[in-house]
Amino acid sequence: MAEIALRDRFDKAVQDFLREAMPALAAIADELGPLAEATEAFLLDGGKRLRPAFCYWGYRATAAADGEPIIRAAASLELLQACALVHDDVIDGSDTRRGAPAVHRRFAALHRSAAWYGDPERFGQAAAILLGDLALIWADAMLAGSGFDSPALQRALPVWDAMRVEVMCGQYLDVVEQARGGGSVERALRVARFKSAKYTIERPLHLGAVLGGRPDLCDVFSDYGLPLGEAFQLRDDVLGVYGDPDVTGKPAGDDLREGKRTVLVAYAVEAAGTVQADELRRRLGDPQLDADGVTVLREIIASTGALAKVETLIDERVVAALAALQDADIDSIAQTALVDLAETTSRRAV
Repeated sequence: MAEIALRDRFDKAVQDFLREAMPALAAIADELGPLAEATEAFLLDGGKRLRPAFCYWGYRATAAADGEPIIRAAASLELLQACALVHDDVIDGSDTRRGAPAVHRRFAALHRSAAWYGDPERFGQAAAILLGDLALIWADAMLAGSGFDSPALQRALPVWDAMRVEVMCGQYLDVVEQARGGGSVERALRVARFKSAKYTIERPLHLGAVLGGRPDLCDVFSDYGLPLGEAFQLRDDVLGVYGDPDVTGKPAGDDLREGKRTVLVAYAVEAAGTVQADELRRRLGDPQLDADGVTVLREIIASTGALAKVETLIDERVVAALAALQDADIDSIAQTALVDLAETTSRRAV
């Protein structure tokens, strides 16, 4: 119940921020209405709120008291996440997000319905990129207006900046890995570390710690956050291939159609026999991959032992993360919450 209540508080903080921010768009032009509506729908419809949760408990680990400033500061991470996801969907050419049309598909549909000139798909991509940029700007504004005093915000800015740089670099490394055709487990792990692990868990914890006046906790939060963040991304990779679309909100095997060069795929390529390798090369990244093709690739990945190896990596990283908390000088309630979050992030079905 406490977890649900915390999520509700994050959602309310985002909703309150948007309520104050939206009139500025309306004052510029009526045509910005669809942009405002899409931003609000994307931010308030679904999402796990993991980054705000880790930031919040990183703050509470310092023994700092609960309050609305940390709720608002933590919730600002959802605006940063919106930027990352909207741009990621454009890069990957994804059709859906959280069971609904991806933002660029939504705007392409708007273009078609209005019978405007030009290419609907290019319009959709342009609108989505701009929406993501707007969310990035608003993330800064929400953190700045969270209610923390100037010294606390000054401590937070280097962490905030590092987090944004790392996730952009991780995204670029992911694009490069796709272009190179993957094949390296180490390179795939590097993408997971910078695109997801640091950004999802380590840096939000650091942000909470410095806002709470305990930058000395950043080392223990790295020892906890990096392995757990990698476990989170590895679980995401498994779900991208084997997840239930009714739960994940994305078509079955979507990562296979997109040809994502994950650790799971890298292990499969590494261990595949000649016939299996040919099938992987032929089918992986085929946007027309049907249900039978998804089944074939799933069976190959499992039969090479790649799935079992990734599950072992997840278990090992969760053990390492929990070990980092055992003797940490942190608030006991926060420690319990972080243990629970480790289970949530590594064993989730969505």
